[in-house]
Amino acid sequence: KALCAGAGSVSLVATGAASYIWTPTTSLSCAACDTTMASPTSSTTYVVTGTDVNGCINRDSVTVIIRPLPAVNAGADQTICKGSPATLSVTGASAYSWSPATGLSCTACARPIANPATTTSYSVTGTDSYGCTNKDTITVTVNPLPVLNHTPDQTICAGKSAILSVSGAAAYHWSPAAAGSCTTCDTISTTPGSTTKYTITGTDRPGCSDTTSILVTVDPLPIINVTHDTTICDSTSIKLTASGAFNYTWAPPKNLSCINCATTIASPTD
Repeated sequence: KALCAGAGSVSLVATGAASYIWTPTTSLSCAACDTTMASPTSSTTYVVTGTDVNGCINRDSVTVIIRPLPAVNAGADQTICKGSPATLSVTGASAYSWSPATGLSCTACARPIANPATTTSYSVTGTDSYGCTNKDTITVTVNPLPVLNHTPDQTICAGKSAILSVSGAAAYHWSPAAAGSCTTCDTISTTPGSTTKYTITGTDRPGCSDTTSILVTVDPLPIINVTHDTTICDSTSIKLTASGAFNYTWAPPKNLSCINCATTIASPTD
């Protein structure tokens, strides 16, 4: 007979006599019964002595083998960043069952992939070829990603600069690099030649990273067309017209009928 360590007891039954004595009595429920329950902690050979109605005696024996539990080992606890996987690995048995199933790629594998949303302790039960089982646990700690706060999207005129800032992490990386600015700073100054999306990767002290982006839209400068150079007589006026923009300002304002109009009358004296 065989038992897995700590699995309880096994029934021993003797027949062929009128009375019985079992030895050793250790871990037996009854030493003078035909049927007794044995709960040894290690492999033990029990001898039963039977006496019939005539007083004749004979003996027999039975060995209860205690099989050790499988040495199930799920390894050290792990720490991951939210959204990143952890590979779990267990040894010591021939079949396994993991629980809970939350975030696991497989519950009956030796190496499942875990991707829990929050810190989770996984228990794994290992079964050996004799049917003996043992358990181990591993905790996967989930660190949150940094929460990045940044300058809103901006619109600038061609040739102008934009100041972009980010916060919420311990280290940063900007891409693409802004000419003359720092790619690892929390604030940069950029003068893009065309509309550009800047991607920022922020990393916190546990090493978790997240990305965000800022769009800098570059509006082209207006193409201004004005009345061509003209020669006029003294004490006369000329109409000047500008086009290509929305608002206008003429300079110098002296002797102009309107300085904020598309069309103005100029009456220069010299």
